Amino acid sequence: MNPPFMFPVPEADLFAILPVVIVMLTGILALIVEMARPKHNNDAIVAISLLGLAVAGFLAFRNLGDLEFSTFSDTYLVDRFGSIMQIVIVLGTLLSIVFSEGYLRNKRIPFGEFYPLMLWSSTGAMIMASTKNLLVIFVGLEILSVALYVMAGMSRTEEKSSESALKYFLLGAFASGFLLYGISFLYGATGTLHLEEVARAWISGGPAARPLIVFGVGMIVIGLGFKASLVPFHQWTPDVYQGAPTNVTSFMATVSKVGAFAALVRVLDAVVVREMVGIWIPALCVLAVLTMTVGNLVALTQKDAKRILGYSSIAQAGYVLVAVIAHLQSPTTVGYGTIAYYLFGYTAMTAGAFAVLSMAAKDGKEGTLLTELNGLAKRAPFAAATLVIFIASLVGLPPTAGFWGKFQIIRDISSAGLTWLAVVLAVNSIISVYYYLSIAMAVYTGGDSVSESTPEPRPARTNLGVLGACALGLIGVLGALAPQVVNLFNGK
Repeated sequence: MNPPFMFPVPEADLFAILPVVIVMLTGILALIVEMARPKHNNDAIVAISLLGLAVAGFLAFRNLGDLEFSTFSDTYLVDRFGSIMQIVIVLGTLLSIVFSEGYLRNKRIPFGEFYPLMLWSSTGAMIMASTKNLLVIFVGLEILSVALYVMAGMSRTEEKSSESALKYFLLGAFASGFLLYGISFLYGATGTLHLEEVARAWISGGPAARPLIVFGVGMIVIGLGFKASLVPFHQWTPDVYQGAPTNVTSFMATVSKVGAFAALVRVLDAVVVREMVGIWIPALCVLAVLTMTVGNLVALTQKDAKRILGYSSIAQAGYVLVAVIAHLQSPTTVGYGTIAYYLFGYTAMTAGAFAVLSMAAKDGKEGTLLTELNGLAKRAPFAAATLVIFIASLVGLPPTAGFWGKFQIIRDISSAGLTWLAVVLAVNSIISVYYYLSIAMAVYTGGDSVSESTPEPRPARTNLGVLGACALGLIGVLGALAPQVVNLFNGK
């Protein structure tokens, strides 16, 4: 029994948070190594980072079999969805790190502190995926974002990189303000920061509290919508993606987006109950249609591959939001499996595509205009072949994971009674074929007329490993075994 002058010690299951702790401690260890060897290569830092991520991924995988439980005074939740999201985050981080070293050296920015920053940013995303406490979601978001602000501006001699970092910082702070504003409204209306208690307050709080709850949830959706690149909160995405180093762009497009969607699912799944379904499902449908359509239509006019993939990631966010809507509309019949599966495939196809683009870096510069990709198929045939697989998956062509993911989303949203939204998704997928095809055409044409000044890719073994693993995963594991993977994610 605690003495009366002491605070009660909350229940703390340290084993439950081991995946997050391992990634965080790995970042600290990597920074210590970087301080001890500032003039040497970063091979030891990369090895430590990959080993720590592998251990964290294994521990998160082990948590898949555990029953749902919470610890640390209900601020940390261990369940199947959170564990899967942590695995996806670890995978995205691992892929970004593997092809980073060669790219950073070709860009002449081989800063060893890059790896600890990426690991700590991943820690924030993992925290966001494993909590139903609004304050912890905010803490995770800030941990995720602060490191990204620094990484976006790592190429200090390039004006585009500095502009990218400043724009991301300003709009990120703006998004955090919306999130905090929404949290404060919910706390004022309900007296709690726990999402499940917020849902109960909607039922028991009466008419006086409900407008505040709706407004608070709206502000939170806006704040997380910035991070997930939902239209109309997407304006920063193409500029930041183009200006930031390509490996950082890959990390933003995968890990940051997965963390944002994981938190968004947590919030919506907890608070969209009873009458709130009628309020938020139409609003989310409008966001999904705008996100898919604007992302795809504006991408048609782009001539830079990184900007194309930036707008592509906006459209992909719209597809994921459709999966979220299907779950909210029919939570008993549509589980988390489709959301998790599509984010898994999206991470592999996007990281692979950016890994190919990173090969254009040479002598401190990189060329990502479509015309600067001409002849890639002749200079690096394996990379070009895998890029075609990634593009096919982004479009949604069989037998890739992108096809099965969109098929699952269309089936789920149709079973939820929103067939018109499935039609919009299918039409947008058709529209996307044009700009994805423009990347493939650039890669496979113009090889004979490429000037000597054109940056040539340098396919290091690590790059080839990333490309091969992503392509194999999209066609083999996630493609051929799609139904089994979805059932696994649904806990069946």
